[in-house]
Amino acid sequence: MADFTQSPSELSIAPGSNIIVRDERWLVTSVARATDGIRIKVRGLSEYVRDHEATFYSALDRIEVLDPTKVEVVADTSPKYRRARLWLETALRQTPIPLYQEDLSVARSMLLDPLDYQLKAVTKALSTKNPRPRVLLADAVGLGKTLEIGMILTELIRRGRGERILVVTPKHILEQFQQELWSRFAIPLVRLDSLGIQKVRRTLPASRNPFTYYPRVIISMDTLKSPKYQAQLEKVNWDVVVIDEIHNATTAGTQNNRLARTLAPRTEAMVLASATPHNGNVDSFKEILRLLDPTSVLPDGSIDHEVANRLIIRRHRHSAEVSPFVGDKWAVRDEPQNILVPASNIENNIAQELHDTWIRPAKGHSGRDALFPWVLVKAFLSSPAALAETLKNRLKNVTGSGYEEESNLKHLITMNDELTPATSAKYQELLSTLKKIGVSKSSPTRVVIFSERVATLHWLQENLARDLKMKAGAVDIMHGGLTDQQQMHIVDEFKKEDSPLRILVTGDVASEGVNLHSMCHHLIHYDIPWSLIRIQQRNGRIDRYGQKHSPKIFSLILDPEESGSVGEVHVLTRLIERETEAHKLIGDAGALMGKHSVSAEEDEIRDVLRGSKDFDEVVADPTKLDDDLGGLDDIDLLLQQLAEIPDEPNHLEPMTQPPTVSLYFSEANYLADALREGFNDVPEKPEKAGGVSFERHANDIIELVPRPDLRRRLDFLPQDYVADRRVKEKLTLATSVGQARDLLDAARKGIGGSTWPTAHYLGPLHVVTQWAADHALAHMSRGSIPAVSANVAAPTVLLMATLTNKRGQVVSRAFVASSGYFDTQVVSDPIAWLTSVGLGEDAVNTGSTRVPDNIGKLMTEAVGATEGQIQPMMIAAENQAQEKVSSWSERARAWRGLFDQIEHAGGRARTTSKLIDQEEGIVASLAPDQRLIRPLVVVVPEQENSRG
Repeated sequence: MADFTQSPSELSIAPGSNIIVRDERWLVTSVARATDGIRIKVRGLSEYVRDHEATFYSALDRIEVLDPTKVEVVADTSPKYRRARLWLETALRQTPIPLYQEDLSVARSMLLDPLDYQLKAVTKALSTKNPRPRVLLADAVGLGKTLEIGMILTELIRRGRGERILVVTPKHILEQFQQELWSRFAIPLVRLDSLGIQKVRRTLPASRNPFTYYPRVIISMDTLKSPKYQAQLEKVNWDVVVIDEIHNATTAGTQNNRLARTLAPRTEAMVLASATPHNGNVDSFKEILRLLDPTSVLPDGSIDHEVANRLIIRRHRHSAEVSPFVGDKWAVRDEPQNILVPASNIENNIAQELHDTWIRPAKGHSGRDALFPWVLVKAFLSSPAALAETLKNRLKNVTGSGYEEESNLKHLITMNDELTPATSAKYQELLSTLKKIGVSKSSPTRVVIFSERVATLHWLQENLARDLKMKAGAVDIMHGGLTDQQQMHIVDEFKKEDSPLRILVTGDVASEGVNLHSMCHHLIHYDIPWSLIRIQQRNGRIDRYGQKHSPKIFSLILDPEESGSVGEVHVLTRLIERETEAHKLIGDAGALMGKHSVSAEEDEIRDVLRGSKDFDEVVADPTKLDDDLGGLDDIDLLLQQLAEIPDEPNHLEPMTQPPTVSLYFSEANYLADALREGFNDVPEKPEKAGGVSFERHANDIIELVPRPDLRRRLDFLPQDYVADRRVKEKLTLATSVGQARDLLDAARKGIGGSTWPTAHYLGPLHVVTQWAADHALAHMSRGSIPAVSANVAAPTVLLMATLTNKRGQVVSRAFVASSGYFDTQVVSDPIAWLTSVGLGEDAVNTGSTRVPDNIGKLMTEAVGATEGQIQPMMIAAENQAQEKVSSWSERARAWRGLFDQIEHAGGRARTTSKLIDQEEGIVASLAPDQRLIRPLVVVVPEQENSRG
């Protein structure tokens, strides 16, 4: 067998190159070093493999790189030089922009109104100060972290760093997250929920890794943390990993944490998100930093604040860079209404019994669990159903034990049985409040009711539906015991305008990540969490960016008469008030108690209720914190400083090119040209007549019928969208932001029977445009570039030079226009240059273009002149890129120096040392490696052709 192994030096190859492998022509989409050569990912161009994707290894296949300088120059005879403009536009789009370009290229062109603070977050995530894009988005609840994630991903994709994407979220927001990334950014994520992953496993052979089947997936942490997937994950590398609500994965030894640790070293870019990144355990916060950059926590356990500042983005609504932009898009919440509910006689009796027998018994606790009485208090303050459940469960465990507790439990059960919806003052106040805000069977008003106990949820659902005479489906419940499919369905229904759902009674499973504000601005705390964090999270479901109506938040607080600690209503009232004050002043209520954990905060409030601690000792006054940030622990102080200190202004790297726009006035024009070129000027005809039934309507809507090769690509889109909108039968696209936004808003209200928009926004990364361009350019012959006539003084070659690193990523690129050795200039903006010589959409092709007889000599001189012209620029780019690599390596050496000075380093520090060894190899691969010069087009003077 012949030895096909080729050394990397023999292969001058980069994204955008054309290669021949196995007698077929391929377009290179990415290049990376493998252990024994180069791994090349490609898309087929020649007829037999057109539109197919493949991966080749230089150690296994003979890779023939088509010399870009030895090309056939073919006169373009198409109308308005359509073929040349398509070729140029696609070549520019398919060549990734430089890694270190801090100017944003596509984020602003998506379906959103990017706010300045969001754009700053994206730019910071891409900052050249970090060797790789790794960031913690720690913005407070409601600022739009999902939108920031979407913009970061689009920019990484445009830089050639986002081919394989894994998004991990809580299960109840899988569909919400998936919809946002597809509908706004055209980033297709296949949802591997409990049903989706089963389907994939049934489709694939048993030996096939399910995480290699789809290039971009979204999956819940609950599903992914299973040990059965651990071995499969360890064999897969990603370009980007996103983990939402990362605070759920920072406790060492848990399955969630093992999952995060497995993923972190297997991805180049990593985006972590959490509004509450500090859970009270400083080691957990350090774990987040280590996932992003192992050098951020020094061997002695202290945090390198300079590194942390580069890794963390932290703002709240009242931050200086946020508040000017959210005013008209985020209605200010009304002052919360704390409704003190005088207890009924039965409720007073139960409260007194709890106090006398359980909280302050005359005989003491007699060895009983000192925590359980407070479990009873919380259950009582929730609902009769919650108290009944708690009492009966306890009774099962103590029956026959001989303890006095058994008798006390039975007595309390008897008392609680007398408490019904009719005799529950708090429930009757809930009915009254719902009627006051306009909830009824004939009203569109919606409300979210929160309670901690599942038994309470069921009790409220049953009684509210009856007492308010609501229609079927008007009251629904959501809790963590439901499947991911059930949870997503309920959230989806609550957002639909035509849904009957009016009252969503939910547990705290909905307090993280779920957006409930599109159709709702009323929220009721039926029971009050003994945690500021939980109160803040709940309120954030409706009090967030995009809320058009002032959020109205109510808290129902039962007020027994003579019940001692059970009736300490002032504690719960002040807790609600402190959350409101913190929301206004510092944006993070979690800092007030310094625990950053729901359970730890509950323990503290319990101590306040039992009288062992003072409220002001446990819950700080935010007005005093705001003076000088005093009273905060180190992590709180760091996060608060990050929220208040503006980011440094972003400066362009000297070698980066400004973002090019387009040779086309719109994405719709680009798509239309590609379809006309790819389907012989008859895309309007049906498939059997050689077209795709292409229709462009006056209302900014495009329709076409996908052919088989496009339908294959649609398999990688969100499958709910594909099914709901039947896109394999007819694909409908919105070509203007206004039309697309209207359709997205309508979909969110459920108009049209689905929360997926009827027409998808045609953004700059859309799969349909990429498919159409590939189809169009497949008609060009192997190794050819177009020649056109335009406004130039002499035959001129436009060339693109790229510098790539060892991973095949573009470090820098430059454009040169050359008419020979002595007439060569760097073109700072190729689009502007092409437009200036007459190759815009208004170009005129008379069909008279003739390729110069000396084209071979011109091409040789142009390439040689370009090499000389770009030499200083490329050397500067190489030096700058190498400096970034060296800077991180120096930091790694400094870390090891400190590590070596510690005689008995902890296990975590030793583990970090191993991670740094791995990181060093990855960072080294970012060093510049190869240059490539590609001629793009030959432009000849118009007058020469007219004389011919």
